Amino acid sequence: MFVVGTTSSGSSSTPTGSKTIKIATELPVSGKDESSGKPAEDGAHLAVNQANANHTIPGITLQFVPKDDVGPSGTHDPTVGASNVTALVSDALVAGIVGPFNSSVAKAEMPISNQAPIAQISPANTNPCLTKDTDASGCSGKNNLLPTLRPTNKVSYFRVATTDDHQGPAGADYLYKQGAKKVYVIDDAETYGIGIANTFVGEWQKLGGTVLGHSSEPGATTSFVSLLTQVASMHPDAIYFGGVDSTGGTLVRQQMRQVPGLANLPYGGGDGIVTPSFASTIQPTGGGPVYGTVAVVDTSKNPNAQTFVQKYKAAFTDPINVYSAASYDCANILIQAIKTALANGAHTPSDSSDAAGAKAFRTAVIAAVQNIQYDGVTGHQSFDANGDTNLKVITVYKMGLNAQSKPDWLFEAQVNVK
Repeated sequence: MFVVGTTSSGSSSTPTGSKTIKIATELPVSGKDESSGKPAEDGAHLAVNQANANHTIPGITLQFVPKDDVGPSGTHDPTVGASNVTALVSDALVAGIVGPFNSSVAKAEMPISNQAPIAQISPANTNPCLTKDTDASGCSGKNNLLPTLRPTNKVSYFRVATTDDHQGPAGADYLYKQGAKKVYVIDDAETYGIGIANTFVGEWQKLGGTVLGHSSEPGATTSFVSLLTQVASMHPDAIYFGGVDSTGGTLVRQQMRQVPGLANLPYGGGDGIVTPSFASTIQPTGGGPVYGTVAVVDTSKNPNAQTFVQKYKAAFTDPINVYSAASYDCANILIQAIKTALANGAHTPSDSSDAAGAKAFRTAVIAAVQNIQYDGVTGHQSFDANGDTNLKVITVYKMGLNAQSKPDWLFEAQVNVK
């Protein structure tokens, strides 16, 4: 399953220092975001449990430390995420973090983890400006976040999800091929939602389609009926939503059913709406077709993933989602990086207060992640100089009923990004 891209220095892999090392998750696992974050947490937890059972790192017991970044509003909260990462950094035995899930939370966390430094590997962050500063990605000039997010000018943040400068256009291409020519775009005014909506719009216009309008509506909005009534008067062929299910993705689609002219209109979005909760809420209500893109490979198309799916379902009651496998791979990459760092002579911190030992060990883990060559359930993972995955895949789903006649997201197409 694992292929290591670095070579051992020949020193013993038996560590000196603590025999316990912690792997953390930092995800939204409660409230309105539970159906997104909890299955991702479960995927990482499964990886840690398997590593302990298999004695993957000789002499080391891995401890799983889950954090929840849901705030008082019931959705992901950047302030809570930043506080969680600060707490994790202060524990010298935490070697790395799987997460976060949302790009707005990543913006708050990355300066903290980069200064520490400690490796973060996100299964789901897709905003390109977290890692890029190019004109092509839309992240240059005033949109360049790297001086803030990467204060050390060294990479400590990685992700296995393809960025929205690819996901948004893939969604536009697919929806356009379904026959839509005029679209109205709504986003949730958050980092991820704005970014994917803008890249969707750019591609839609390149295709020759018409964007009738583009509204940013805060995630706390409780009624879109007035806006949707205005949209209906423009006679769109489809509505595209940039954001997640808990910040308007579900509510917009629900309220489209109340507006004459929109009840049976096609609806599209990014991976933020491709959740079990969205499908179980929306599919039984009827209406027009719903499409969503996801920034990782569909595990049903990878034979190596079937064992993972079986073991996940045996261990957890939370419905598996599109990022469960991605989190599983993120955790396994961290586990392999820890093993590689030890094999190359790094020492674990002596205890949870050994700040100097933590810095040295975490730096070695980051170097191992940067050089990883990992064959996982999402495919072969490696990272470029910015920490982005070299496996650039977008999967398109359509909402419907699965083989068990349950609401679900059904595979439509896979786009390999060049």
